[in-house]
Amino acid sequence: MNQEIHSTSSGPSAKQCQNCKQDFIIEPDDFDFYDKMKVPFPTFCPDCRLQRRLAWKNERSLYKIDCHLCGASIFAMHPKNALFPVYCMDCWESDKWDALSYSRDYDFSKSFFAQLNNLYNKVPHKSLMGIHPTWINSEYNNNAHVLKNCYLIFNSDYNENCMYGAEIERSTDCLDMLMAESTKLSYENVGATKNYRSFFSIGCHSCQDVWFSCDLVNCTNCVGCINLKNKQYYIFNKPYSREQYEEEFKKIRTGSYATVRNMIRKADKFFLEFPRRYMHGIHNTNVFGEYIGYSKNIKDSYIVNEAENSRYCMWLITKSSKDCYDYTQFGENAQNIYEALVCGLGINNIRFSLNCVEECNNLSYCSNCHASHDLFGCFGLRKKEYCILNKQYTKEEYEAIVPKIIAHMNEMPYTDKNGRVYKYGEFFPIELSPFAYNESDATDFFPLNKKEVAAAGYHWLDLDEKAYVPTIIWKDLPDDIRDVPDNIVGEVILCKAWDESADIAAQHKCTKAFKITKQELDFYKHMDLPLPRECPNTRHFKRLQKRNPVKWWNRRCAKCNKEIQTSYAPDSKEIIYCESCYQNEIA
Repeated sequence: MNQEIHSTSSGPSAKQCQNCKQDFIIEPDDFDFYDKMKVPFPTFCPDCRLQRRLAWKNERSLYKIDCHLCGASIFAMHPKNALFPVYCMDCWESDKWDALSYSRDYDFSKSFFAQLNNLYNKVPHKSLMGIHPTWINSEYNNNAHVLKNCYLIFNSDYNENCMYGAEIERSTDCLDMLMAESTKLSYENVGATKNYRSFFSIGCHSCQDVWFSCDLVNCTNCVGCINLKNKQYYIFNKPYSREQYEEEFKKIRTGSYATVRNMIRKADKFFLEFPRRYMHGIHNTNVFGEYIGYSKNIKDSYIVNEAENSRYCMWLITKSSKDCYDYTQFGENAQNIYEALVCGLGINNIRFSLNCVEECNNLSYCSNCHASHDLFGCFGLRKKEYCILNKQYTKEEYEAIVPKIIAHMNEMPYTDKNGRVYKYGEFFPIELSPFAYNESDATDFFPLNKKEVAAAGYHWLDLDEKAYVPTIIWKDLPDDIRDVPDNIVGEVILCKAWDESADIAAQHKCTKAFKITKQELDFYKHMDLPLPRECPNTRHFKRLQKRNPVKWWNRRCAKCNKEIQTSYAPDSKEIIYCESCYQNEIA
């Protein structure tokens, strides 16, 4: 362990993470941000802070329960035996209940987090996350807003006729997508911006009619290509005349499952012969991270769009965000945010909060509070101000008691089962999360097995096997979409992943079986695409494996030997170039 260096205006400071015990560096610019936000420096390293936030987020582990208020059968993020009441979206957003009725006085004989947890487990929770009035015929989604005719898409906004995807923005008629922006009529892409008809491709931008391709820009009619710009009629990077291309394309049976699998394997092998840029990004100034677009002065961030002066951010996919640290998911006119999760839409000066949206200002340690300002330790409030633990105060009373609570948090901190100390400045402890670790999004980026979860002091949920009775096995599906009968819509299909290994499939939340909807079948037939053999959760898991991780390593450019930092691991098979070498060779 390095010896701790005291903070100075001219140099960095080394700290030891109280969670993983590894050293991490706080730089002078970081201290400037903490001073501006009036918060102490963090005691968890950046990775452990991200893990802690993600453990409070559950997108894909959904349950069928009854609303505790109206009794309707609903899908929810919480199982029926949750510690708190769960209301359907309509009931939660109605005037049938009052979150202020759960108020309590602050008790200076108990730790803040113990009191907040008690409140958290009394107030009704929403069944799903999102701005429900903006969902039109889109009841089965989560963490989303402004949807029309969408089904099972997550962390997505401003979409129409989209199904089975995540991080989809301003797109229409897309299925099985991960990271899509302003894209139409596309299928099975990881990273697609302003595309029209792109299929089984990765990192393509402003393209049309591309198949099995990677890192194309402004290309049309390409198959199995990589690193091309402004090209058309190419197959595996070889140029063809229009007539030749069309003749060759007819030989590719895109509606055949076997043909598609073979083409994907052939393309993946072909891509390894070509250099890859050290990071994915477009139209940036002074950025470091992965999947950054149209941004300025961004460091150590992942999947960020139109942001500025921010660090340790992730999934800021709705523009724009400014002056943010440790901010995970949302954005959209967000400013001065620190240690927040799924907060956005005109928010400012938010600390240690989650699921707070729509013109929120000056919130600390709040959850599910909307269109409110000056709240501390509140849950479920709407259009409120100057509240603590859901109790109403005058402005003068609020401003007098909050500093006392902050001092009390430092004098009587919360200590979790493993001895981690939570004073003012820490995000919510993982052990208080309403989600089991293996239900949460943390398991996608920081996977732990049951034994490791128990050792860390977190909660694990042994999931019951789904009671589905399959009517058809994946291997018995017709190979070609042209041979698929319309009555496939009524079948319960055993997922390929579950059939091969139920234990492994359960790790990525496989649902065991799945159905094909009519809207989905119409899409496959219209686009000449084969039926999937795996459930939506397994397909999502496999797309995640095609995306670079939230981690950076030191490597050297394979061409000029310059030292670079990249999200490609040192033992990865890809040929990695620095920015200048990549641009010189690919331009």
